[in-house]
Amino acid sequence: MELSFTLIIVIITCLVSIGGLSNYKIMDDLIFYPPAIQRRQYYRFITHGFIHADYFHLAFNMIALWSFGESVETIFSSDCIFGASGKYYYLLLYFLALIFASLPDYFRHRNNYHFRSLGASGAVSAVIFAAIAIFPQVPIRFLFIPIDIPGFIFGIIYIVASAYLDKRGGGNINHSAHIFGALFGIIFVFALVTLIGNLDVADNFIKQVKSFKQLLPLECKP
Repeated sequence: MELSFTLIIVIITCLVSIGGLSNYKIMDDLIFYPPAIQRRQYYRFITHGFIHADYFHLAFNMIALWSFGESVETIFSSDCIFGASGKYYYLLLYFLALIFASLPDYFRHRNNYHFRSLGASGAVSAVIFAAIAIFPQVPIRFLFIPIDIPGFIFGIIYIVASAYLDKRGGGNINHSAHIFGALFGIIFVFALVTLIGNLDVADNFIKQVKSFKQLLPLECKP
């Protein structure tokens, strides 16, 4: 049985995160720490996505990634999107999102010796919003609220709430990474599918939104 890239990422992230939770040196070596990045430890833009603050943080991110990642891999591999190269573009989305979602924090905190960040939330947000960009009516529910809502409505609420919480400050959740990860997922789909794929992304988005909670099949450009 061929393992999906999503499953491979989930397995590696769980192994590294569990190791980091029992070994502070692993956590310290991999965490996103802007002053260390200024000392050319650029790998931290990526490695912080493989460690988590606790088991709930890890489980939440990996369940969300598993729920959407498998579908996005399949969607990316369709003839209308990236075809046979879809799985590799999925990897590109994931790892570039880790970097892009961290850039605002890097520039904001590059001289802050007290700031640290960890977790795959930025990349997971990118995967979820890549799915929404292609199928905006995909049903999504908030945690502990058993009501499905269309993905594009969830996306609006998610970004607005994250922006508000980021501006308010306080707490240990990096809302900035959530916002910029989500935006990167949307930009990635609209830019690369337009350049490389065979789908009119904007036209598809509008048709899907108008479909009243039905997921329409993708229509490749003639």
